[in-house]
Amino acid sequence: MFPMRADQSNHSGPFFPQHSSLSIEEFNNLGWGQVSDCNNNCIREDSRENVQRAQEANPREKVLRTHRILRRTRSLNAPSPFQQFGPCGRIMKNSAMVMQIQDPASQRLTWYKPPLTVLVIKKVSDASVLAPFVQLVDWLLQEKNMVVWVESAVLEDVHLNEEVKFKAIREKLVTFKDGRDDLTDRIDFIVCLGGDGTLLYASQLFQQSVPPVMAFHLGSLGFLTPFRFDNFEEQLTSVLEGHAALTLRSRLRCVTHRKGEKRQEAKVDANADARPAANSILVLNEVVIDRGPSPYLSNIDLFLDGKYITSVQGDGLIVSTPTGSTAYAAAAGASMIHPSVPAIMVTPICPHSLSFRPIVVPAGVELKVSVSPESRNTSWVSFDGRNRQELFHGDSLRVTTSIYPVPCICAQDQISDWFASLADGLHWNVRKRQKCLDELSDLTASGSEDTLDEMENLKLYDI
Repeated sequence: MFPMRADQSNHSGPFFPQHSSLSIEEFNNLGWGQVSDCNNNCIREDSRENVQRAQEANPREKVLRTHRILRRTRSLNAPSPFQQFGPCGRIMKNSAMVMQIQDPASQRLTWYKPPLTVLVIKKVSDASVLAPFVQLVDWLLQEKNMVVWVESAVLEDVHLNEEVKFKAIREKLVTFKDGRDDLTDRIDFIVCLGGDGTLLYASQLFQQSVPPVMAFHLGSLGFLTPFRFDNFEEQLTSVLEGHAALTLRSRLRCVTHRKGEKRQEAKVDANADARPAANSILVLNEVVIDRGPSPYLSNIDLFLDGKYITSVQGDGLIVSTPTGSTAYAAAAGASMIHPSVPAIMVTPICPHSLSFRPIVVPAGVELKVSVSPESRNTSWVSFDGRNRQELFHGDSLRVTTSIYPVPCICAQDQISDWFASLADGLHWNVRKRQKCLDELSDLTASGSEDTLDEMENLKLYDI
């Protein structure tokens, strides 16, 4: 709830309650006659009876008494804009305006039945993860009586098989093989041990609905892994009991169309990826189109909802999610976007144009990328750094936002986790503090040349 301003304290009473607030549902369901002030507080028109009583009580305040101020509760959604413009203009009402969007701040995990199966993903070829992995799996089996799934390649780890404790639980594990076994609707819960790559791998395994993911930081960067392993029993127990906030990290649905393939032209269907095609891939970070081994510039045509936008001449193009905005896109000069912002980022890689800046487009659009007919070479495309393939002349790649996000469990909440990862992972805005004037008062009080020399020396050490 936003604090009340000092100049509003005198307007208390039945028409100006000091701490009146709206729930998220009430705020998002405001009618046409309701507006919001500069502080995003809701101003709701009172009924005629209340207005009449207020005018009879004090006619001088008839204008003020016709509205009730109801303050917003905390929300990550922007307030619904006032839909009347001036005395005559307003937005036309139509069925497309009716949509329900849950406030990201209210997204919390709930289990409608107790989770029984858990998939544990660990970082490969890292000896430091072996002990936590064995400890976690043993605890899940013995204390929580859960069915633990692991990738079959994990059991082939020589160093892991040397662990005495692991030999006792090895036969109790259920294995799968990537690329052969379908895990859809077989896993209730995912635990990742390692770095950000383990979360990307979990996203790649589930090309439709993804179980809730809890990621422990045992890797190098850990931007997407907010949990520490020290007290994993307490944290896992809390999550399994349903006490956790969620960040829904959107994914991109990428469909490759080859020249000569018959394809029915149709409007973008919001539920299209409910029926995944063989050439469809969901990515959590980004899809990258580049020039590959060719010495020539990439020449890529970019379309948005069927309309030609521009041609990319440079090393390539990055189409990323808000989650991917802190990955390759950040290195290419893009802004960093909170994962709850519905958007798609388009970032050129070393464009041969000084004016080609990264752009952000609405999450509901369809992007089409194709090799330009004038291009001297083909292009190459990769999906979250995997499945690299060549795009030839006449081929195209269509990118839309998928209806299947990755539900990531928060260690604290969406805002705290994200800014903590910016500070810890990227050292965002780290700088030595500027000294206040009091620390230099003794030096500035004197006008001698010696004092000026001392100030110059201080500047050399305070860069």
